[in-house]
Amino acid sequence: MNPYLTRRQPLIQSPQVSALLFALLFSGNTLAATPTPPAAYAAHEEVQAFVRQMQDKHGFAADSLLPLFADMYPLKPVIRAVMPPKDPQVRSWTNYRARFVDASRINDGVRFWHEQQQTLAKARQDSGVPEEYIVAIIGIESIYGRHMGSFNTLAALTTLAFDYPAINPDSDARRKALFRSELEALLLLSRETRRDPLAYRGSYAGALGLPQFLPSSIRSFARDGDNDGRINLETSPADAIASVANFLKQHGWQADGTVCLPAQVSDERHQALIAEGILPRRPISELRAHGVTTVDIPPTLAGEAAALIDLVTPGQATEYRLGLQNFYVITRYNRSSFYAMAVHDLAQALRARLRAQAVLTEARDGTMR
Repeated sequence: MNPYLTRRQPLIQSPQVSALLFALLFSGNTLAATPTPPAAYAAHEEVQAFVRQMQDKHGFAADSLLPLFADMYPLKPVIRAVMPPKDPQVRSWTNYRARFVDASRINDGVRFWHEQQQTLAKARQDSGVPEEYIVAIIGIESIYGRHMGSFNTLAALTTLAFDYPAINPDSDARRKALFRSELEALLLLSRETRRDPLAYRGSYAGALGLPQFLPSSIRSFARDGDNDGRINLETSPADAIASVANFLKQHGWQADGTVCLPAQVSDERHQALIAEGILPRRPISELRAHGVTTVDIPPTLAGEAAALIDLVTPGQATEYRLGLQNFYVITRYNRSSFYAMAVHDLAQALRARLRAQAVLTEARDGTMR
């Protein structure tokens, strides 16, 4: 017996020591449970293969390109953004339309139209696209430059090109290839414009500027609307206007053409037309045989091809319209029929507001004479 101990002493005498001993005893388990941080993209075999492809196909220097990915990691917010919601909402045309055809976009759109009146008029003259459709697209895409996105575009596209999440086996590979193609286009765009590829900022999906063009669309359709010798879709409304107009023109916009018409259906025969999709296939004159009727259609349109568009809202009667060639062209900007119809409705609201303002101005000027 130890003469210095008059009673049994605890081996550990403080909470701090207890905590330390616990940490030492179980540190192995704790370390094992800690997830391994992801490697930088430069270490990914797929990325290295992509860099070699850029070297072989486009003449990039691999030793200059690979370091761009050295401090780049998967962006979790980007992956979350492309995931479907856990509690998906039923598609509703009424709800979708209300998001974009609202007082704010109409007011801001009319202001934008007044500010860019000459530029919009020139774009219409060059492309045949009416001002209201150009303004509507820019309004829906970025609220006239207010919401252009803040993601690093190179990192966002790299994330989606090499870490696209498993969502749908039928489309995942195609979507991943799309973003890889846009990553390629971004690097080419950067080289062509002598801009740092890390300097681009945009949406989680890589869309850029007022019109939210993907890099491939910038390279193919963007135009220098203000004639300053360069294209800047982030700060130049004139460039954005000219680019949207050119995009629609190059996809087949018909000057003075009709976008859509109201329609009614009488029975289930129209379902075969819905199944045909949004590409105009049948002359309007043939649609009556499928239970589709229209009101006050000019005889000149009877031979025009159209698609039957259903605008579904749960709990309400479905709205139907006929989409003609120019409607289909708008869907090349965004493949959704809801999107194209929202563009049309916002365009009509903008034009109506401008006409109302003109009437008020004329009346006011008349009373002042």
